[in-house]
Amino acid sequence: MSEQQYRFRCVFAIVVASILWGTTGTAASFAPDVSPLAIGAIAMGGGGLLMCLRVLKGLLQHRGALWMQGRALLLGAACVAIYPLAFYSSMAMAGVAIGTIVSIASAPCFAMILDMWLNRKPLTARWVLSLVCGVAGIACLTLTKSPEHSETVMKTREWGIGLGLLAGLTYAGYSWITKHLITGGVVSGVAMAAQFGLAACVLLPSLLFTGANVTDSITNMSVAIYMAVVPMFLGYLLFGYGLRKIDASTATLITLLEPVVATLLAVYLLTERFTLTGWIGIGLIGLCLSIQMGKKPFKRKTAAPDSAATKT
Repeated sequence: MSEQQYRFRCVFAIVVASILWGTTGTAASFAPDVSPLAIGAIAMGGGGLLMCLRVLKGLLQHRGALWMQGRALLLGAACVAIYPLAFYSSMAMAGVAIGTIVSIASAPCFAMILDMWLNRKPLTARWVLSLVCGVAGIACLTLTKSPEHSETVMKTREWGIGLGLLAGLTYAGYSWITKHLITGGVVSGVAMAAQFGLAACVLLPSLLFTGANVTDSITNMSVAIYMAVVPMFLGYLLFGYGLRKIDASTATLITLLEPVVATLLAVYLLTERFTLTGWIGIGLIGLCLSIQMGKKPFKRKTAAPDSAATKT
């Protein structure tokens, strides 16, 4: 296989992973009687269990390093556990398109804030412009209102956007902690599996209280299996394969396909309707993401974290 063919395969793997991640909201909508808390627990908990089984030997080999960084590991696991609950609840309350976009768009902003606060990274004009575009886009999504939207629906949407921001914050925290674990000598795959595995210990038992309707129909069970196996487990495997040849910044740029896929599916399959203000908001958030994916988000150039392989 030539170098060019290998690179094409890696790019294609990342594209497919991004498309799979973009289907999660639409897939969850096919099980409307299943709680979004249960959907999140199944997706992240089931995927985490599969990840642990895949790298079980590595977990045993790195148990010493993981124990030494136990506090960071527990905090990262807490972020992983909170993230899907906030993410899927956001989509249930604000709609698939808005919930996905707010969660994904806010995560890089929070990641930059954490990097500045914890790693003393200086602000730049690029970062400020990105933040302004992101905040303006989220404001447009909050204000968008179709004629049939009641005040109650709008209030629910506002709560959904708030949960989307929480999802973005917890994803940023998890990403930063993953980088911290890798710097401490833990292999990236093991660092991810350890946090996901601990989160699964909380998420999967929660199904006893939230998963009452999961087994009520074949459709609900199919959605549960799909969420855990395809977007979570298979998506991460494909993304990891792509990173063998594609640098993290380019790979992350490709994953901008995820909110695009989520929005198109929501509009054309779920018939979610947006006003012009809403589409402007989506455009501004897309611009925010594009700016954030620039090569030098800070004055001092730093290597991209291996945790870029952990997108949801």
